[in-house]
Amino acid sequence: MNRLFHVPLSPFCRKVRLSLAEKKIEVELVEERYWEQDPDFLRRNPAAKVPVLKIGGKMMAESAAICEYLEEKHPEPSLMPRDAEGRYEVRRLVSWFDDKFHNEVTSKLLYERVNKKVMGAGYPDSSNVKAGAKAIKYHLDYMHWLLDHRRWLAGDVMTLADFAAAAHLSALDYISDVDWNRSAVVKDWYATIKSRPAFRSILADQVPGFPPPSHYADLDF
Repeated sequence: MNRLFHVPLSPFCRKVRLSLAEKKIEVELVEERYWEQDPDFLRRNPAAKVPVLKIGGKMMAESAAICEYLEEKHPEPSLMPRDAEGRYEVRRLVSWFDDKFHNEVTSKLLYERVNKKVMGAGYPDSSNVKAGAKAIKYHLDYMHWLLDHRRWLAGDVMTLADFAAAAHLSALDYISDVDWNRSAVVKDWYATIKSRPAFRSILADQVPGFPPPSHYADLDF
């Protein structure tokens, strides 16, 4: 049985989960408290990070590498364009969300509000929370601009770039940190993507002590 060692609100884990579900690859989800540095987990991934995918007898780490592996081994349905320019744009946007968005927004909001409490690492840093709340506005505006020029974030078809963005925004939406009224275009995009069957297990996530808002799993917002 394939296994994915994950944390429910990790956007990197969610990106892999979405890719697996879209390609109809069944996995057993194993929640991993990676911050506890369990020796068994460290043997699976010495970097002590999630996600870690066990598939075909192999242990794989790093979400971007995992998703590209899945694309090569299971090319249908495709989450990457066929042309070099299109693949570049998808990779650029995946990096945008997993690097820039993560550092400026996710780590400042989700990690401060949730991860610190779960890990027993103290209280939220208010300056980080304020910085994240400010930065997300810029990113939503950028997404609005992209979607004004394209049907999906990277072009005319849904790609891994959309899953990368949705992974971060869904985790933030779980704690009501996305102002969906800022852009009707972005809101419509998210409503469309979260209505996909691949999103079902993500919308069913529950983190003890952090109940999601009523709209979180509402496909019609």
